[in-house]
Amino acid sequence: MHQPEPRDPQIGVNPSQDRAIGASAIADTPTAMRVRKRSGAYELVDVGKIVRAVGRCCSGLQNVDANRVAIKTISGLYDGATTQELDQLSIQTAAAFIAEEPEYSKLAARLLATYVDKEVRGLDIHSFSQSVAAGQELGLINDRLGDMVKTHARKLNDAIVDQRNNLFEYFGLRTVYDRYLLKHPAKRLVVETPQYFFMRVACALSETVHDAIELYRLFSTLEYIPSSPTLFNSGTRHEQLSSCFLLDSPKDDLTSIYARYGDVAQLSKFSGGIGLAYHRVRARGSLITSTNGHSNGIVPWLKTLDASVAAVNQGGKRKGACCVYLETWHADMDEFLELRENTGDESRRTHNLNLANWVPDLFMQRVEASQDWSLFDPKDVPELTDLYGEAFEAAYLAAEAAGKARRRSRPATCTRR
Repeated sequence: MHQPEPRDPQIGVNPSQDRAIGASAIADTPTAMRVRKRSGAYELVDVGKIVRAVGRCCSGLQNVDANRVAIKTISGLYDGATTQELDQLSIQTAAAFIAEEPEYSKLAARLLATYVDKEVRGLDIHSFSQSVAAGQELGLINDRLGDMVKTHARKLNDAIVDQRNNLFEYFGLRTVYDRYLLKHPAKRLVVETPQYFFMRVACALSETVHDAIELYRLFSTLEYIPSSPTLFNSGTRHEQLSSCFLLDSPKDDLTSIYARYGDVAQLSKFSGGIGLAYHRVRARGSLITSTNGHSNGIVPWLKTLDASVAAVNQGGKRKGACCVYLETWHADMDEFLELRENTGDESRRTHNLNLANWVPDLFMQRVEASQDWSLFDPKDVPELTDLYGEAFEAAYLAAEAAGKARRRSRPATCTRR
């Protein structure tokens, strides 16, 4: 049986294939195209130099082909491209091969890590302590963290293990680069590498250097990763580290409803996700005593909330997240359940909100017995909003007996598992 030729662990291709390509397209001969270096000077594209740069990132990756990535990269270049564009193109090229061979994800991640390192060094940052000092000077890092790192700079710098970047897959490191690394406010270049980022978060969460280094080890080896707001904000001027906030329903008046929009916006601004009840707001058709008109119900208010969540995203780094809860007895329940439909009146659709429904035991009992369920306007039964368990059931049944229900409906039958 024919035995495949061994692969070069440094390059990831068969030696004979490497020699064959090297004799033609991959020879160390500059092409006619030029690239513009970071200094502004131009030089001819050297295909062999690109192969060697990619090859250095292929160590231990037996199923990737540095030559293939280099040739594909060259084919996408244009005369006068910057070296940054060349690096980005090689990363994108490697990432494009992931569907064919998963190891290209590692290669693309290593190329991206190299690109990030160049970006940081381009700001004259060569250590973790310099990264924190630069962030503090730019107003990104708080003084508490800055003073701690300055005091223990040597220990913290020595604890950085750049080789742990090799643990990343491409899409993980891409997310870290795009969303989590601190950026220069004007130049928009990152001021920290992935390892500096992990150490910055670890130091911000620790009281001692020993604890910080141990926590950094857990982060950098990917054994434990905290929540997104903790990663976004640790050590910054706005240390909001919590993921989720639960807010009570606004009261049934304009002042309270609009104040709640402001609460949601401020929480979302610093990466908080929000859970918000809305069962205190009156139902559609309810009389507004002050104007002698009728309410449009909760849907228009949720439409406004939907636009606010889309406008105020989480720290400028990802979409805002808000889940709205409504109790099952609210008279606008049917319209509430239709908010995420893809068809119908767009003025009554909220595509950015998540929807949730609080279901009492009494409702499930009615479902199993195929009995009617009553829907109420919270203006008529304000006591239901704060009750649960037996107290809720007693108040609900009393409201039904008093004829306060807006309407009755037959829930779809289901079976408990």
